[in-house]
Amino acid sequence: MKILDTTLRDGSYLINFGFDRQQTAIIAAELDDAGIDLIEVGHGVGLNASKSGQGEARESDEIYMQAAAEAVQNGQWGMFAIPGICDLSHLDACIEHKIGFLRFGASIDSYDSVRPFIEKAKSAGIMVCVNFMKSYAKPPIEFEKAARCAVQWGADYVYVVDSAGNMTPDQARQYCERVQDLPFGFHAHNNLGLAVANALEAEKNGAAIIDCSLQGMGRCTGNTMTEHFVAILKREGKLQHIDLFRLLDTSEALIRPLLKQVGHDSVDLICGYAGFHSSYMGVIEDAAVKYDVDPRSLICEVCNDSQSEAPQDLVERKAKALRSSSDATGFRHRFPLKEYFGHEQENL
Repeated sequence: MKILDTTLRDGSYLINFGFDRQQTAIIAAELDDAGIDLIEVGHGVGLNASKSGQGEARESDEIYMQAAAEAVQNGQWGMFAIPGICDLSHLDACIEHKIGFLRFGASIDSYDSVRPFIEKAKSAGIMVCVNFMKSYAKPPIEFEKAARCAVQWGADYVYVVDSAGNMTPDQARQYCERVQDLPFGFHAHNNLGLAVANALEAEKNGAAIIDCSLQGMGRCTGNTMTEHFVAILKREGKLQHIDLFRLLDTSEALIRPLLKQVGHDSVDLICGYAGFHSSYMGVIEDAAVKYDVDPRSLICEVCNDSQSEAPQDLVERKAKALRSSSDATGFRHRFPLKEYFGHEQENL
């Protein structure tokens, strides 16, 4: 089994404009020296994300590639890419910099979008993973169908992805069991505090790659914590090629000082409870402020209809219904909208 450390990609969500070139090079080299098999770098949303309006990046994709290529000498480095945010031309720089792996993100509804990306990457000799984002939004049998198609198209690995930290270990097992005969990976988020437990369940059920990050650094409440997961498996006699104390030193010296949040955000927890992906938080914020409703209740109501997306018309409709209900009962939520979102709500 391999560890894929995604601190330098998923962890960038917690740093304004992401990691810089120097941080990328130093942390990647430390992870490599500690025996981490796969090291992911770049913008949180992947290739071309900052140029397509997905948020700023401190460095260009090419700078991240250069830093990783120079730093990683033993394992492999790679990047994330979502078809539609990037196009096939953006793989050219990856090929030029001799990238080790690419992970293509797709929803189960539109998994066929990854086929040309798989084919181009594989023709260049690149290891390919397909991450089925928000896997929990579809039944395990539909995930299995998409996964088998991706492998037929040439993908080396397919991924169960718990994007909202929504799964329990039993649910993780159900998805993993569907693809036990395929090479698969597992990517967990920690919204319900179950990332490590779910990753352990995936490993027990045959996962070939487990995603982790130092200090659990990642979007929302973060990912499976590299230090926790490696320590548990080393205690079982596994992952003997990884230097746990080297990881701990890197984490203490280079990652822990970057973390600012203390305690747990209740909105992040409700994202996990309801199965809501935080990339849609902007539309929730706007509607919660406009209609003066609790964003946590709004998230739950939206997810009753859809866990895969949050279109504005659906969110507005749910917010209006919550406002009407509160007007009828006279109950007002206690969630601190002004302090949390940083601006006043409208007066309706």
